[in-house]
Amino acid sequence: MVDVTTRDGNKKEPDGMVSVSPFMAKGVLEGPISKLNDQGNSISYILTGKHSYLDQSSKTIYNYVDTAGIPYGFTDLYGKLSINTGSGSNIDFFGFHYRDNATFRGVTEFGWRTTGVGMDFRVVPGQSQTVIDGNVSYSDYRTEVQEADERPKESAIRGLKYGFDVNGFKTIFEFYNSLGLKVDQNQNTTELGGYVKYRKKFGNLVIEPSLRLQFYASLAEFSPEPRLGLKYNISDNVRVKLGSGIYSQNLISSSSDRDVVNLFNGFLSGPEENLTNTDGETSNSKLQRAAHVITGLEWDVMKNLEANIEPYYKRFFQLISINRQKLFASQSNFMIENGDAYGIDLSLRYRKRGFYAYAAYSLGYVERYDGEQTYNPNFDRRHSVNIVSSYTFGKNQGWEASVRWNLGSGFPFTKTQGFYEKLRLNEGVGDSYQTENGEIGTIFDDNLNEGRLPYYHRLDASIKKKFFLSTNVTLTADASLSNIYNRKNIFYFDRVRYKRVNQLPILPTAGLSLSF
Repeated sequence: MVDVTTRDGNKKEPDGMVSVSPFMAKGVLEGPISKLNDQGNSISYILTGKHSYLDQSSKTIYNYVDTAGIPYGFTDLYGKLSINTGSGSNIDFFGFHYRDNATFRGVTEFGWRTTGVGMDFRVVPGQSQTVIDGNVSYSDYRTEVQEADERPKESAIRGLKYGFDVNGFKTIFEFYNSLGLKVDQNQNTTELGGYVKYRKKFGNLVIEPSLRLQFYASLAEFSPEPRLGLKYNISDNVRVKLGSGIYSQNLISSSSDRDVVNLFNGFLSGPEENLTNTDGETSNSKLQRAAHVITGLEWDVMKNLEANIEPYYKRFFQLISINRQKLFASQSNFMIENGDAYGIDLSLRYRKRGFYAYAAYSLGYVERYDGEQTYNPNFDRRHSVNIVSSYTFGKNQGWEASVRWNLGSGFPFTKTQGFYEKLRLNEGVGDSYQTENGEIGTIFDDNLNEGRLPYYHRLDASIKKKFFLSTNVTLTADASLSNIYNRKNIFYFDRVRYKRVNQLPILPTAGLSLSF
């Protein structure tokens, strides 16, 4: 399900942008169909698109990376039509299509695709304080992985969101576990929800309690979810905030324990079958439930320096995942887990004249218990650092230089103990193990996700110059250098072949863009 919120097109005059580089071409076109008038009425549009041809251009420009080309590609398209009235009422129609792919010859192929259309509206009745919002949208998301000598993994989720808060989606999932047992699902789900929110200010304190009521029609479950938001101004320079609440979810994200680097996430809706919790008892709910508490301190250290501290804790009362302990086809496809996520986010932001700097550090822990062991899921990242700086200078602030550095600790994965010849014997006792052609089977470590991938870090820099050709036309030339110190960051690892595929090496590029 995708909820898209974007700006309207220019309501007064047509404008746009086209850009080319060795990586891709992109463009934006927007303008009025009916110009904004004195009454505030208008009809406008915006169209955007970008397409990567790196897999072709790299054969010549970046042949030091791979003479066959760099195997990444994408196409993104988006369009929106906006009808606005002076009373504040409006209606928007939009559509989008996003496609990404990566193909490594003889190793694996990845594909992601998202398509959607929809509309949303706001009605402001005359001389009334009531605002009525509504929307209808449809999206189709697909992801597929085809590894050499392995069965494909495929997942799709089609969603229809309509009315005031009614969701319907269909999930298609096909997956084979390490024993070759098939796990699949093709299911339709409908959800109905509503909420009420109250906001009150008491001096320096702002309190915002709310209640969300969610009904999962496919599971016949009702979920009341109270939530609370607080913000208190201790002084003109210091503010504290708090957000907490109960949350539920019917959509399940799944991944494969066989993957060293996880690039496939399948989506399923909550199962209708009975589930056994970590105590061995049948659960009375088929939903995923959690409680979140997030606090924060905002501090204006000085005129141009801001600091933000946000500790958080999340308790997952019930999580549903693919049953990795399944040995026989008759066993359940799903299992119940519980767990915790906690950590702290720190950030500093500095602005002065044309200089900008931002630094953030995150420390996080995610733990789950599946009834047999406590483990870290494959998205558990202990440390994360993001530093960005830019400087605008020169005549008419026409020059801009920027630099960015990222660091992330390695994600967990399950180690390999060994390999063996796996005989499928599809015909049962009628097959002969002496003549059966076996496949390579993997023996995994009993301890889930005990391994850690290496750290990721990368430094990028860029500089650009704007040429003001006329009042409404600007030409921008830019040059950039990605992965300046040529860090070999892992992208994918073939466990059986013991073959590693790295992310992009040092890559210089230059481009031109014309805005009008």
